[in-house]
Amino acid sequence: MIMSEKSAAPALMTAAEIMTGKVISVHPSDAVSVIARHLATHGISAAPVVDAQGKLVGMVSEGDIMRPFGAKNQMRRAWWLEMLAEGEDLAPDFLEYIKQDNRKAADLMSREVVSVPETASLGEIADILAEHHIKRVPVVKDGRVVGIVSRADIVRALAHLPRAGRA
Repeated sequence: MIMSEKSAAPALMTAAEIMTGKVISVHPSDAVSVIARHLATHGISAAPVVDAQGKLVGMVSEGDIMRPFGAKNQMRRAWWLEMLAEGEDLAPDFLEYIKQDNRKAADLMSREVVSVPETASLGEIADILAEHHIKRVPVVKDGRVVGIVSRADIVRALAHLPRAGRA
């Protein structure tokens, strides 16, 4: 895990003030179908992966769960099947079984997660998102996820700042 340790300069807002507090998370043992259902139901594109104690252990995104179903992986799978079959027909039940993706969040998640403390300023968070090319960052306290700040949260916060000058 990577946590921002930058000193807090005087800031307009902190992570605690702009974060989404109701975080939809998944467990490392959740199947791809469970993860996809959570993302789709809640209209989100990624979720923190937390262990039984609520500790942040990774992040899983739409891209992570789509990757195994891409054309490149399908071609590789077809090649392996052809090698296994050695000219013989494989049982239809076996073929159907291996078509299913039985991977779990722990298999797909990014383990090097950038996170911030509740005291991180809006500016620090914006810099972290840009520097790491990420769209959201978990907010942690004592290793547990207490919120998440997305690009949209930052834009909403900026929209509520007092105007300086003409619009």
